[in-house]
Amino acid sequence: MISFKKTILPILLATIWISVSEFVRNELLLKTYWVEHYEKLGLVFPSEPVNGAVWGLWSLLFAVAIFIIAKQFTLIQTSLLAWLVGFVLMWVVLGNMGVLPYKLLIAAVPLSLLEAYFAAFIIFKLRS
Repeated sequence: MISFKKTILPILLATIWISVSEFVRNELLLKTYWVEHYEKLGLVFPSEPVNGAVWGLWSLLFAVAIFIIAKQFTLIQTSLLAWLVGFVLMWVVLGNMGVLPYKLLIAAVPLSLLEAYFAAFIIFKLRS
């Protein structure tokens, strides 16, 4: 049987951390970069409630991936591998589609590294 304290709780708390971190970074700190870039492309930056729900799902899936990765790697290795899988691959795709405002990476890279690290830290602390 799945242990709530060692499985569900770490994933849930990591999901909450990831969601809050994403919201603060993309809605409070960097939204102007997104909006301006999308306007230059003739698009409207998607910020409807359904987009927030999808990001909530992404946060949960990211937390589950970190939980799985953490079973095989150290905290630092887990953080870096999760960051690579969760962010770098997403940025490659967004850049390929032409919808990534590259100048926001100056802030997004360190903030996303912290996000991945603290999510992994939460999981490491609570699952042991």
